[in-house]
Amino acid sequence: MLADREYMRDPEPKGRGSVTLVLVVANVLVYLVQLLVQNRAPLYPFDQTFALSLPGIRHGELWQLITFQFLHGGVLHLLLNCWALFLFGRELEEFLGRATFLKLYLFSGVLGGLVQLLCALLAPRYFGGMLVGASAGVFGLVAAYAALFPEREFTVLVFFVIPVTLRAKMLLFWGAVIALVGAVTPRGNVAHAAHLGGMLGGLLFLNLARPAATALGGAGALWDRLRFRWRRPPPPPSGSAHWQRLEWDAPAPGRRTSTPSRPDQFMAKEVDPILDKIAAHGIQSLTAEERQILEQARARMAKQ
Repeated sequence: MLADREYMRDPEPKGRGSVTLVLVVANVLVYLVQLLVQNRAPLYPFDQTFALSLPGIRHGELWQLITFQFLHGGVLHLLLNCWALFLFGRELEEFLGRATFLKLYLFSGVLGGLVQLLCALLAPRYFGGMLVGASAGVFGLVAAYAALFPEREFTVLVFFVIPVTLRAKMLLFWGAVIALVGAVTPRGNVAHAAHLGGMLGGLLFLNLARPAATALGGAGALWDRLRFRWRRPPPPPSGSAHWQRLEWDAPAPGRRTSTPSRPDQFMAKEVDPILDKIAAHGIQSLTAEERQILEQARARMAKQ
């Protein structure tokens, strides 16, 4: 619900109480423990106990659906996952709120693990190994980010050398294509099926919020902001110094606007443009007046 979102509250100091940062630190600490146990107590079945595997789940070791997300197969594996978690997690956490963000991350990881287990059940020769890594949860964040901020641009290094700039929606598209091809033609030790499951988890988690979102705006105004918008937005008029006001129809400073009496009118005329602005430019682009409008929306919904 809007009232539970971080952008409905006063901005908090970045990095303080951040779930994203806690998850990154937890991944690093668990990896250090993993190395310590493997070096000091090599006979202890650490991976067999905490990594995700079909035999483990069959024996009732359901905790593996969570613990595997904090284990990693090497330093590079850890660094890539932590980098992506930090990159996408910060803004998602601020937009969704700490609790919702954590649920999104863990839900995506669990669903990614379940998809990998299903593939292991159907084709144990190709998918039957132990699964470790935060990749499934991270791909869930990528999917959610692309759904919420489809036009945001990223520059990625193909083969760690060639810089390519992609919009978030295309980053998700190509990530899904690579994961699908990898799952259909499995080779190596990359869990492409878990990546697909994680992306599905991210999108499914947002979809689960649809009933609550629809109740807020009557016609589902909030949910409209969570859907992909594949059309590129029109470019700003050349030479216009007031593009922000033209695009978002924000009121001029000091000018009072009448607030629509009906909730659906209020959402459509006042709140929707601000949600669009967040999707395109990030929450940091909001003015004090726009934050005040969102606070009014939160107060209205609290009374319903």
